[in-house]
Amino acid sequence: MTNRLFKDSLFKFIFGRNDDESKKRLLSLYNALSGSNHTDINALELTTIENVIYVTWKNDISFLIEDETYLLEQQSSFNPNMPLRGMIYFAELYGKYLAKKDLDLYGEKLIKLPSPRFYVLYNGKTEKPDEMRLRLSDSFAKSAEGFEWSATMLNINEGHSTKILNACESLQDYSKYVKMVREEIESGKSIDEATDRAVDEAIKQNLLDGFFKTHKAEVLSMILTEFDQEQYDRNRRREGYEEGIAIGEKKGIAIGEKRGMQQGVQQTRIETARSMLKDGLPSDLIMKYTGISAQNLAKL
Repeated sequence: MTNRLFKDSLFKFIFGRNDDESKKRLLSLYNALSGSNHTDINALELTTIENVIYVTWKNDISFLIEDETYLLEQQSSFNPNMPLRGMIYFAELYGKYLAKKDLDLYGEKLIKLPSPRFYVLYNGKTEKPDEMRLRLSDSFAKSAEGFEWSATMLNINEGHSTKILNACESLQDYSKYVKMVREEIESGKSIDEATDRAVDEAIKQNLLDGFFKTHKAEVLSMILTEFDQEQYDRNRRREGYEEGIAIGEKKGIAIGEKRGMQQGVQQTRIETARSMLKDGLPSDLIMKYTGISAQNLAKL
């Protein structure tokens, strides 16, 4: 198994680490988004919360600067529920902010909070406009006038959002690398082979000022060992259901769909575990993400 949404991890590795190199890139990205020209990386305070709410909900980067709190999410597939996820995440951020500043939520004095800025950086294959405003109100079962939360989705694929990409060379180089990997995969290469080729080309083009040469091992390791749990679960359920329907129809019994689905899911787990074994992943990780028992894994 390889990381289906590998760009999430790479994006955070490039822009979200707490070191000068990464913070310079993040500051450049902030300037591009806000139209500012800050040069002091110490003005950035990283506030990223790991594994917030659920272990499968991981934000990419959040940071505080000049009384504004930014949340940046990279997405390789369109997700209309980002405003809801952002609202939940910001609630967690604001809770931590209140605790850090020792502010009384129940007092008579109005509490001043850093203004929220939520950007979804989209680089998926489905064609989308340069900019979209995703609104929480679209999720409401009934109209709730006066209540709103939104996310600004920016298409960072090559040929889109050129003003922002030109203003942030690091984001432009990241977008170029993603395109390289995608083209290699579409030509029939596996993700690990595609990544290896793309990294070599990125080194040749000196993308991100030598980042790929310095961090080649980390980039390759990250793609081979991490994958998105949400996407994996969705695929597993869909594949198991489809295979289950086929088994149920073949048996021609009323409960074939249910039983077949269960058999299909189990077979999918076994095949996934077999693939993960071939890739040399550790047993505890395989059992965690496939749900396969230690006994069945031993048989494989």
